[in-house]
Amino acid sequence: MNKELLKGLSEEQIAKVKACKNQEELLALAKEEGVELSEEQLTAVSGGACTPTSCPKCHSTNLGSYMYGGDPVYVCRDCKHEWR
Repeated sequence: MNKELLKGLSEEQIAKVKACKNQEELLALAKEEGVELSEEQLTAVSGGACTPTSCPKCHSTNLGSYMYGGDPVYVCRDCKHEWR
């Protein structure tokens, strides 16, 4: 993860961020910690600046994507789960 995106976080928070398995966990952690994300950080963790590495449902890394309405939609090739 880009070090600039971790700027302003404590060492404990950075460790928690690195332990997140997907973007949904990262967004939930930010909310739980009361950390307000900058526009750049929000874009990065919501899929704008980086792509998911595993399915949020089954954690498979066998992923695909397609564009719908100008936005990427990610698809797990194993469990067929789709998300944005």
